[in-house]
Amino acid sequence: MIVIGITGTLGAGKGTVVEYLTRKKGFEHFSVRGFLAEVIKNKGEEVNRDTLTHTANALRKENSPSYIIEQLYNQAIKRGRNCVIESIRTPGEIANLRKQKGFVLLAVDARLEVRFERIQMRNSETDRIDFETFRKNEEREMHSEDPNKQNLSACIKEADFILQNNGSIEELHAQVEKILADIDAHPAQIELKEGQPSSKYVRPSWDEYFMEIAHTVSKRATCDRGRSGCVIARGRQILVTGYVGSPIGLPHCDDVGHQMKKMLHEDGRITMHCVRTVHAEQNAISQAARLGISIDGATLYCRMTPCRVCAMLIINCGIKRVVCEKKYHAGEESEIMFRDAGVELEYFNQEFVKYDNQ
Repeated sequence: MIVIGITGTLGAGKGTVVEYLTRKKGFEHFSVRGFLAEVIKNKGEEVNRDTLTHTANALRKENSPSYIIEQLYNQAIKRGRNCVIESIRTPGEIANLRKQKGFVLLAVDARLEVRFERIQMRNSETDRIDFETFRKNEEREMHSEDPNKQNLSACIKEADFILQNNGSIEELHAQVEKILADIDAHPAQIELKEGQPSSKYVRPSWDEYFMEIAHTVSKRATCDRGRSGCVIARGRQILVTGYVGSPIGLPHCDDVGHQMKKMLHEDGRITMHCVRTVHAEQNAISQAARLGISIDGATLYCRMTPCRVCAMLIINCGIKRVVCEKKYHAGEESEIMFRDAGVELEYFNQEFVKYDNQ
């Protein structure tokens, strides 16, 4: 088992490296940002760079400099697979991970102007800032004498490999491949955790098994804005599946294009949604109804947090557990509904999924 830690500067492409490792190489993803965002939301606060930094520093001060990483590492070990932890920001976190077997630290960097341009294109909730604010944020996070606070400069110096990401995504992927080849070529330098040699086959858990099937089901989806699949199971047996697609007999997005509608929110925001297709969760529930299959007490597996309508259907049909691969950026209302209705909600990782124009 290999644990890859990711550090680096703002907007350098850490997420792109993580995405490549998870999608192409089968690594599990554990996110410091996702962990902190969950803590912040539970306190009823807004998630932004200031609250992320403040919460991280507070947790480290209250517990230990490596507290957050320890929590994520423990989660990773339970999975029993190669994993990537994003993003490491203090020397104390690195010192703790260096004690663990199979740990490798990668740092990602790029020119300041290139990185600012990237975060403007990314446009996440913490990226909507001007260049001067971006520069000051970086200066604040680059150096610190306090082991509880962020010190990206020291973390980058500690890296086993540094990726310079000033070019294309293909060039970055090539650097990652070279690093992985180097790790494979020198396994003695990467001590593997006792009892888990690299040659040992690890069977997927039942949750991983059903989620992999949901991935396969999603390949039948007919809307390229979100090719999602869904599996509903009970007692380790599949009951029904569903994928994103238009109602029976009606045209699909892949054939005639999207049917976009504007949605006006209470805060004045306007977002765009494709309404041509039925969500994967809704299609799976519909299949159960057509076939006369009870899904009471079942577990539903899907790509991300179900939308509000899907959540209401899930609650009313008696499903007791929902397992998502990732979080939907606008899924907070569904999370509250599941909690209030007593439906167990679990995530494979804390990464957020956001559609264009939403």
